Amino acid sequence: MNKREMVIVLDFGGQYNQLVARRVRECSVYCEIYSYKTDIARIKEMAPKGIILTGGPNSCYEEGAPTYSRELFELGIPVLGLCYGAQLMQHILGGKVERAEKREYGKTEITVNTDCALFQGVQEHTTCWMSHFDYISRLADGFVSVGHSADCPVAACENTDRALYGIQFHPEVLHTPEGTKMLYNFVRGICGCKGDWKMDAFVEQSVKAIREKVGDGKVLCALSGGVDSSVAAVLLSKAVGDQLTCVFVDHGLLRKNEGDEVEAVFGSSGNYDLHFIRVNAQQRFYDKLAGVTEPERKRKIIGEEFIRVFEEEAKKIGAVDFLVQGTIYPDVVESGLGGESAVIKSHHNVGGLPDYVDFKEIIEPLRDLFKDEVRKVGLELGLPEYLVFRQPFPGPGLGIRIIGEVTEEKVRIVQDADFIYREEIAKAGLDKEISQYFAALTNMRSVGVMGDERTYDYAVALRAVKTVDFMTAESAEIPYEVLNRVMNRIINEVRGVNRVLYDLTSKPPGTIELE
Repeated sequence: MNKREMVIVLDFGGQYNQLVARRVRECSVYCEIYSYKTDIARIKEMAPKGIILTGGPNSCYEEGAPTYSRELFELGIPVLGLCYGAQLMQHILGGKVERAEKREYGKTEITVNTDCALFQGVQEHTTCWMSHFDYISRLADGFVSVGHSADCPVAACENTDRALYGIQFHPEVLHTPEGTKMLYNFVRGICGCKGDWKMDAFVEQSVKAIREKVGDGKVLCALSGGVDSSVAAVLLSKAVGDQLTCVFVDHGLLRKNEGDEVEAVFGSSGNYDLHFIRVNAQQRFYDKLAGVTEPERKRKIIGEEFIRVFEEEAKKIGAVDFLVQGTIYPDVVESGLGGESAVIKSHHNVGGLPDYVDFKEIIEPLRDLFKDEVRKVGLELGLPEYLVFRQPFPGPGLGIRIIGEVTEEKVRIVQDADFIYREEIAKAGLDKEISQYFAALTNMRSVGVMGDERTYDYAVALRAVKTVDFMTAESAEIPYEVLNRVMNRIINEVRGVNRVLYDLTSKPPGTIELE
């Protein structure tokens, strides 16, 4: 691809690292996340237009706390420190950071100097999300305070001569209403980025790059029928046409009727001129998962088995050079391959890959994109809205919506319960309001009474969340009468269930999926 302007996020273990990058991209500026352990030479080589330091759980003055070289602030590149990042900047450059007498947490009113370039167009008194025990008690030479709260004398600071800025709060979260405006001021104003990160340009550049990479080679696409793999398939089809074969593996862990629906869209009777192969491998996956209860093991087993099936299909096709996957940026970061955050979960198409894969190369054309960017690419490619905006579905499928061992009987239970739940949500007109909703099967069994007889059956958990970017999420408020109707239908229509629960957990601390 062509060289593009970029801002990098140096991650010091903050929980919002992806969100920082996401907000920067909303400003039409490309952004990537790197660990604070990234060498200064690598940063120079990337030549970013700006650098953002994330928050983190440590105190910068303690021995062993994440830190960085002073040289970072001497590159002549604008730097913005957020929370821990702001404190670390002061600590390294000669200021002082101490434990505060009173912790600030939650929504806080900040008074800012609107003459500061960071706060152009921001209200003088603005609400921000604070989360810190430490505070900047003395600024380094050349810095001045440009923001304060009732309990924090330096809520924001700047050194305009060196284009160094620090803010004690989190502008990336929705709880800071003017936060995106502040980040826009940094990347588009202070850093001077033109804002050339657009999806039409991404499609054009991706098609060109894929053609160059593939040449006259054969390509196999792992098509699940989900948004990510569907967009990847159509993008590859646009780039290499007949050289592409799409293989859809029905691993028996799909939603009810979904295998047939995917075939209807992409198969011979569908709207796309694709070589489409459906592999029915349900029993093969059930056998591999027998007795396995640990979530990470399930993910890795499913991921490896996917690859083995693709390898077998590739051999039937003959001399396939490239494997295409719909990996997206959150998959990469959550699998521990970007930034400094802990591994949250292995995605079957990233951390779940086996060490050895029998293809010349894996192509991941969406690897740099967040979910909403993938949807924009889909629309740009002409995919229908019903496909682009369909409910997200994880690669491991129902394997991670069944707590504990996966069996064919449990799959049937969760498929039927989920089908009822989705049907009632749609009937109530809530399907456009809720970002993601599904039924999962807990591993809890409890005593019940049905038809005057004692039962000892499973509990189904209903999940529904609202989110902008899938990095953070809140549980959706579904009317009680809808939940009650769903409960009644599941209890009466799904054999093996005698209890229905509603999961109220937000993300964080939970994830959207149960495993």
